[in-house]
Amino acid sequence: MTTSLVLAICAHAVLASSPLVDFDRMGKVGLAGAFAGLDIATNSSSITFDPSTASLLARSSDGSLSKLASTNAGGSILAGCAIGDAFYVAGNFSSIGGTSASNIASHSSGSFSALGSNGPNGPVHALYCDSSRKQVWAGGQFSSPGASVAVWDTASSSWSAAPFGGLTGAAAEVLSITSNSSQSSLFFSGSFITSFGNGSVPLNSTNNPNVPFSSGATPFSSSLVPVPLQDAQISPSSTGGQFGNVENILCPGGADGPGNTWLAPDGNKAVITVRKFAFLTARGIRLGNTFLNGRSTTGFSVATIPDNAVRQLHYLDPTDNQNKTCTDPCPLLTDSTVPYQDFLFDSDLDITGFQLTLSEWQGSGPGLHILQLLSDGAFASSIDSLNGQSCFAPSASSTQRTGDWEEKDADTSIAGTTQKVLVSTVDVGTSAASGPSFTWMPYVSASGQYDVNLLVPGCTNFQDCALRTSVKVTVFPGGGQQPWVTTISQQNTADNATLIYRGPIVPTSPAFQTTVTLTLADDPVGNGQNGKYEIVADRVQLILTSANVTANSNASSTSNSTANAERGFGFLEWPLSASSTTSTTGVLPTSALTSLDTIGFDLLSALGGTSSVASGSSSPLIAAVAHHPSGAVFLGGQFTLSSGPASGASNVVMFKDGALAALPNGGMNGPVASLVILGDNIYVGGSFSDTLHASNSALKGIAAYSVSGNSWSALEGGVDGAVSSLDTANNQVLVAGNFTKVLTSSGDIDGQNAAGFAAWDASSSSWVNNGGFIVGSMTFVGNGTSSSPQLVAGNVASSLRFGASGFVMLQNGPGGEPQVTPLGVQFDATTAPKSAAKTRRSHHRRVGAGWIPTLNVLNVFKRQTTATLEPLPSSAPAPAPAVLAGAFWTNSSDSNNELVIIGGNFSYTAGGSQAQNVAIYDDQSKTVTPLRGNQPNGTVRSLVVKGNSLFVGGEFTVSGIEGSGFAMYDLANQRWDSAGLQPLQASSGSTVTVRSITANPANDNLVIIAGSFAQAGSTPCRAICSLNTQTKQWGALGNGIQGDVAAVAYAGNNALVAAGSIALADSSHANVAAYSLSNSTWSSVGNGGDLPGPATAVEVNDGNVNSIFAAGRSTDGSSPFLYFWNGQSWSSIGSTLQGSTDVAQLTMVPLQTDHNHDGNDIIQADRVLLVSGSLTDSSFGNASSALFDGQSFTPYIVSTSDSGAPGTVASLFHSFATFSFNQRHFLATGVVILISIAIAAGIVFLLALIEILWTLFARRDDKVNNYDAVDMDADDDSTHRPSSLLEHINAATRSTILGSSPFGPHAEKEAGLAAVGAGAAATTHDDPFSGPDASNYLRAETPSDALGGVLDGDEHSRPAYARYSFHGEGEGELPVRAGQELEILDDRDPAWWYARDMRTGQEGVVPASYVY
Repeated sequence: MTTSLVLAICAHAVLASSPLVDFDRMGKVGLAGAFAGLDIATNSSSITFDPSTASLLARSSDGSLSKLASTNAGGSILAGCAIGDAFYVAGNFSSIGGTSASNIASHSSGSFSALGSNGPNGPVHALYCDSSRKQVWAGGQFSSPGASVAVWDTASSSWSAAPFGGLTGAAAEVLSITSNSSQSSLFFSGSFITSFGNGSVPLNSTNNPNVPFSSGATPFSSSLVPVPLQDAQISPSSTGGQFGNVENILCPGGADGPGNTWLAPDGNKAVITVRKFAFLTARGIRLGNTFLNGRSTTGFSVATIPDNAVRQLHYLDPTDNQNKTCTDPCPLLTDSTVPYQDFLFDSDLDITGFQLTLSEWQGSGPGLHILQLLSDGAFASSIDSLNGQSCFAPSASSTQRTGDWEEKDADTSIAGTTQKVLVSTVDVGTSAASGPSFTWMPYVSASGQYDVNLLVPGCTNFQDCALRTSVKVTVFPGGGQQPWVTTISQQNTADNATLIYRGPIVPTSPAFQTTVTLTLADDPVGNGQNGKYEIVADRVQLILTSANVTANSNASSTSNSTANAERGFGFLEWPLSASSTTSTTGVLPTSALTSLDTIGFDLLSALGGTSSVASGSSSPLIAAVAHHPSGAVFLGGQFTLSSGPASGASNVVMFKDGALAALPNGGMNGPVASLVILGDNIYVGGSFSDTLHASNSALKGIAAYSVSGNSWSALEGGVDGAVSSLDTANNQVLVAGNFTKVLTSSGDIDGQNAAGFAAWDASSSSWVNNGGFIVGSMTFVGNGTSSSPQLVAGNVASSLRFGASGFVMLQNGPGGEPQVTPLGVQFDATTAPKSAAKTRRSHHRRVGAGWIPTLNVLNVFKRQTTATLEPLPSSAPAPAPAVLAGAFWTNSSDSNNELVIIGGNFSYTAGGSQAQNVAIYDDQSKTVTPLRGNQPNGTVRSLVVKGNSLFVGGEFTVSGIEGSGFAMYDLANQRWDSAGLQPLQASSGSTVTVRSITANPANDNLVIIAGSFAQAGSTPCRAICSLNTQTKQWGALGNGIQGDVAAVAYAGNNALVAAGSIALADSSHANVAAYSLSNSTWSSVGNGGDLPGPATAVEVNDGNVNSIFAAGRSTDGSSPFLYFWNGQSWSSIGSTLQGSTDVAQLTMVPLQTDHNHDGNDIIQADRVLLVSGSLTDSSFGNASSALFDGQSFTPYIVSTSDSGAPGTVASLFHSFATFSFNQRHFLATGVVILISIAIAAGIVFLLALIEILWTLFARRDDKVNNYDAVDMDADDDSTHRPSSLLEHINAATRSTILGSSPFGPHAEKEAGLAAVGAGAAATTHDDPFSGPDASNYLRAETPSDALGGVLDGDEHSRPAYARYSFHGEGEGELPVRAGQELEILDDRDPAWWYARDMRTGQEGVVPASYVY
């Protein structure tokens, strides 16, 4: 069954244009993940692909792909070429891009156009664009406007036959049109006969005499035996009456009339469904119209079952005697002189039934007189009940047997169906003469050329492989011909159709019937099982390849007899300057001969003459031709030469020095489909695995032949399937075909993902990233127009613009749009160990562990207990090749070149050596360098670079390094640097997993390592530890935490935020917890139950602890969540995220100037939150990254795996450690300098000087000893925060100029602290200027040194009160009110003290002078 897969790659609806992220503000930016293809989501509708259609994609200069259009279902694209800005595309289709076009169309200015109305009436396999003459040459299998060749003139917009008339004979098919090396003549190749001389070629014109004649049938179609439908299920059921039984038209016994005609209900279209519920092979359908009472069917369509595909049909139109095609509707003539018409499918189809829709009619309604399903020739089953009598047949196919046979059921190639077969068991050692035998006697309606196949079910499904052996098959074709005897093996594991005869067969008559007899082979293969062999009798299939009227003819559809004519096969050279030589006989004059036409003559002779090139499934053909500048002509296809100088050559041969010559080792062991020249090499693509005489098993699907060296070379290990088309561009060989991987060596089975399309770089002799991403079976690649340098086509399941092995670089592009630069190399798959967390459960789509941090502060814990925690969701899926982490390193030994270090689950070859999981990537040269020494064995999930030290975390081991999950590497000296480093240790029953490595912003010598582990060496620091990079000593973070950490982030230099499944030391749950870098204490962010489950990702908005985002999954794993912390409480902001969402990373990214969104209480207008992982949202569908502006999500990045399933983005990382979100408009340097001087010198110093002088002289005249509270100056009101610039300067200068006590009118509360101050004066007055010269006045903003640092080593805190109200709006600040009670935790800084609100427990910094 053919399943139509429609895969939506982009989000199905994007409601608003994506904001423009400012990547350049972050430095260099990398994006890593588990994906093979990637694109930026746009506001356009979704890009979908239906693999039952053929899709055409444009390939830009950077290799990125974009879809142009698709054909109708069942269509194919086989060729293309360009003239100017117009690209011509051809194949076998009825529409493309929604434009009705038969087999060929043009694409220009973004739209498709049909080429006239009288173009090729059959499949087009080849195109050649002659730009100088503005002509498009088309070759294929059609009869109009010329036989197999037609020419489109772009100037006159008209079709014409080729100047030489056309090409006929053999299969009458042109497969390739190319030019010679000087582009002065054209080479045509395929399966056809060329004739040069003055002979005549009479054509057959008589229909099968055993079938009633109709001008709506051809000799070929009338020779096809109808499939018996007597036992089929047919609807609609009989409605009674003389015209209500549809079964009456299957094989009518009389003329159009009662009992022989079926009429549908008046005024309605009719649907007739015929089901056999068994495997059958069909070639077409026969319909006879009714003409009763003015009723007739005029239009219909046919859909096959079980694939429900509406089929394209081919028919002969008797009104103009032209071959035509149709799909829906197909016309049915209302001419009573045409009793029936035959409509043929594109090829033989394996089906179980069909559905006929009568959609158009004249008169009261539709109706039919004849309905028959045509076979592909003739047939016979081993089961007699399946050999029903066909219409117009005097008898049915029959069988005879000897020995014991029993019936069994065998699976067929159609899912869900079985076929009955017969088997016979025979003792090992039994002779063929005494063993069982089986004979089929198929009914053959007409003479013709036939391929006879024996169908053998695979032994795997039959579960009898050990019993299978070989059999001898004898075919008696009749007509005085000798019988054909073939020995074949029945040990095939899958269903197989083996050719047992090819040639003429005479029709069944009372005097003769073709027979096919099966017996045990004379020398059976295999050992049998338990002393027994088993032989199988299924069906014989006679496939008509050519109809003829005499039993002894060896030709196809054309007689062989010509007078004084020289013949060639499969090749014709035609000079473009030659004049027309059209001949009604198809014979070219000898004046049209060229020296290279000898190739055709020599091929026909070497193949054994015209009888050896008759049309058939394995008949010889020339599929490709290439003319090397040296003069040698290379021909590839499907053939074996049996005579001449190149005797024995197989599938590829060279014509040089006037004769055919075999290539080394006899050519290839399978068909060749395409040839292309690049430099000295001929690149050969096809369905082969080695040379004919095995010499190099790496020649899989593609090989290179050196003309000068006369030798074959491999393209690493080749590809894992068939190659259908080759082209060259930018010193690369572009390869299209039906394969899934490129192989790096002859024994490689994993390879690099390249589903249908790959690029070979000739200069580096390696497979490289082709730039785009495709999953499909590709049929064509070729050069295009200036706007689309190359075009790629085929049956595409999915495609994205950029292809990359898990990594791309991002930067601002033209117009501010994101510019994507894929990884310039291809990574291979490698096997990574499973996550160590064996006991952790996962939901139906595995949840990704976070790669991002967050922050805030609340409940401080004190004592160590054990908590029961929910497990973290499983680590993010990382099928190889996947990149999960990255960091930037400035290589000081290489002109400070900034390189990218990436880690994950992948392997690659660099410098001839294998490496894995970590790579140093140079994005300028597009090359990778491995780490020297042993390679990490496992998955790398986190990377950090400090100077020349690389810190590696994940789930891996390195041979020679103690422990797992973490290692250090010396980048300068290129060696592992873990000597003296104690390993991380796992909890019992698990392994170490490091998910996060970050640099401590408060201490340049520390890095923070977090994940799942019990301790570091002898240091008990579960889940998170600090590492001194100088001493390699581990340290615990405060009292530590319990559980597992998924991500870490920072709130500036003040605090660290950890997210995961966490409990504090006192066992209180805190899936997001903060660690104060200043006082080494842990606290939960919010209450432990505020989040619905463990957190996998966290982000702090520009270091603001009152703006935190956390994502994860609910405790039961059923749903994702995204929450926001506003400094007081958590709230859900991801309600539209659906159950299959996995969030791997949260990160704030800046927006470009003038592209702000509407700001809100959650996210400022100049930034957005980038949510990455594998996302599904009710508003946009699927994405790998989305932008959240505080109110809604916008899909941003879509990605896919090599199979076409959605991919995952693991992390975005950048080279700038910090950057500003604020959008600044910078002035010229000179202007900035002038403004700076004016502000700094002219304002600051001047105002300061004025205030100092004013304060000095004003205070010296005060009579402070007679102070009364009611006389206090307004500017000295200590109970309010200074409210102006002058007041701040006044307060800041008092202690410097005058000196005084910092205590105001609250002496009763401050007496204790005042006694500590070295300069405090004993006084009973509240006046701050109580000294005779106000010498004890201190700065309002900064406490005196005598008061700072009063906490001694044994004292952890002291009480205090707020002098002024302080709003505390900045990062890490604590808002207080005047008179509020506080607890001072740290007073060592002279300007800012770290305090705790005694009421709420909230902590932060306050101005020291605001506290007493």
